[in-house]
Amino acid sequence: MEPFLPQEVIVERGSEESPIFRNLRKAFPQVPFTLVERPEWAAEAQGGPVDSMSRGKRRLWLTRHRGDFLKKCPGSEGQVCCNYFVVNFASNCPMDCSYCYLQDYLADNPALKVFSNVDDLIAEADRLLSRHRKFLFRIGTGEITDSLALEPYIGFCSEVIPFFAEQPNCLLELKTKSDRVESLLGFDPKGRVVVSWSMNPQRVIEKDEHRTASFDERLGAAYRCQEAGYKVGFHFDPMIEYPGWETDYREMVEKIFAVIDSRRIAWLSMGVLRQTPGLKRIMRERFPSTRLLSGEQVLCPDGKMRYFQPLRVGMYRKMLGWIRKASPTVFVYLCMESKEVWEQVFGFAPSCEKELGQAIVSRQ
Repeated sequence: MEPFLPQEVIVERGSEESPIFRNLRKAFPQVPFTLVERPEWAAEAQGGPVDSMSRGKRRLWLTRHRGDFLKKCPGSEGQVCCNYFVVNFASNCPMDCSYCYLQDYLADNPALKVFSNVDDLIAEADRLLSRHRKFLFRIGTGEITDSLALEPYIGFCSEVIPFFAEQPNCLLELKTKSDRVESLLGFDPKGRVVVSWSMNPQRVIEKDEHRTASFDERLGAAYRCQEAGYKVGFHFDPMIEYPGWETDYREMVEKIFAVIDSRRIAWLSMGVLRQTPGLKRIMRERFPSTRLLSGEQVLCPDGKMRYFQPLRVGMYRKMLGWIRKASPTVFVYLCMESKEVWEQVFGFAPSCEKELGQAIVSRQ
């Protein structure tokens, strides 16, 4: 996996007292650090979304987060949601997948930021979990960044894993396309921390998942986490249709189950390529050679473009068949799909997001 080396680290005054600052200093002794009274990252957004997104990934800002860390996953209108909660410890990502929705979502604020006040994050999570002990939460850190891409440099997980491992009513999910798991291996997750990977065949990774770990590197990292006591997850999302996709995805599923003990898999999800019209415009400028712009898609009620429903259903059914052949009992769900698609793939649809969410966490 390509290492990350920022051109500059810009630090908001007060953040230099944090453990993350000390970790960054140790990780980047050759990089200039600039201390500022107040973060001003508007300059990163100048020049339009194409230039700004590339520029935003070159510098790293360390700043305090103002506001709530934890929130409900926004989901997608008209689609079945899984009652997921997200905690944002950073914004933007050093990786550069051609289809990444952050190119559109963060177009006006593309600065690569890490938040230094992790103690406030933990205190906020403690208040929420303590108030609702009878409710089982699934909380992820990978909504607007990759959970582990910056881990070797910031050491975020060493602060949060010990806390979440002790929570009786929560599962923490660390979702990644990296192989940066070394700092996780010395902790006991106590069944409360799941490390998961977004997985695609190597052909897709090479063409459209730039600066990420290879398929074999991701699978090797998953094996190391499994051996260290973690449950693992896999997200086949976004699934991409192209000539020969069936062979590639079937072989990918077979390779995963040949290495990973299915009893250690917390969940699997499936979701096809989703794009907004705005994202497609940005992709044409940033990645003009990507084949992802040539496939036929239709605009769905949530404003996202997807493959035609019969094609999506056929892809999901094939994937589910390959998964069930390897493991008849592993938990599989769809991400951002309608009840109609659920019924055509599984023969049923969850009645509500709480039903699906509780089904996921109660199996762990």
